[in-house]
Amino acid sequence: MLPQDPAMLVSYLNLKLRDYYDSLSALCEEEDISEDELLARLAESGYHYDRETNSIR
Repeated sequence: MLPQDPAMLVSYLNLKLRDYYDSLSALCEEEDISEDELLARLAESGYHYDRETNSIR
């Protein structure tokens, strides 16, 4: 279950990306999360995925 609060979600995702996954696609596939829905949810709060740094900004 993903955190509902945008700041907590970003923190959670960045931890997972830093420690366990080499891309957002890999995280979403492994965790059975829709990447498109997650990106839309992040965009609503002003965040985006940076492939170069493998992090949410």
